Amino acid sequence: MPDARSYSFRVTARSSAAAASLFALEADGSRWSEWARPLVPTSTWERQGDPAPGGIGAIRRLGLHPVVVREETVAYEQDRRHAYVLRTPMPIKDYRAELLLTPRADGGTDLVWQATFAERVRGSGPVFRVLMRGLIALLMRRLVRAAELGRA
Repeated sequence: MPDARSYSFRVTARSSAAAASLFALEADGSRWSEWARPLVPTSTWERQGDPAPGGIGAIRRLGLHPVVVREETVAYEQDRRHAYVLRTPMPIKDYRAELLLTPRADGGTDLVWQATFAERVRGSGPVFRVLMRGLIALLMRRLVRAAELGRA
């Protein structure tokens, strides 16, 4: 059987909020339900990382049973970069995403949320790329809005 095809996508945004505010919301797995509702009705830590709580090795749990997503932090650069991999079996595999935050001179932030994954079922990759990109774009809009409203 040939190797599964790999896919990627990238979503960008600009925010008037500081990178620290955006990072504080996105990297804290326990706070996702504050800013990502109704997509994420509950959010908790399964395991804290280094540095606590959301650093490398942390696992956040998002959603309600039976639809719970587990994501593990694999890169953590305070206020700049947060990368994670999906630890929940899904119709895609090898999902890895990262949020990159670049502070601007005006005090705002440029955001890039990008991801890669492989299709589990041949031919399904393009559909999942559209779905996942749309989900991340929606989450990014909610994240930016929450940070700009001062919820960090």
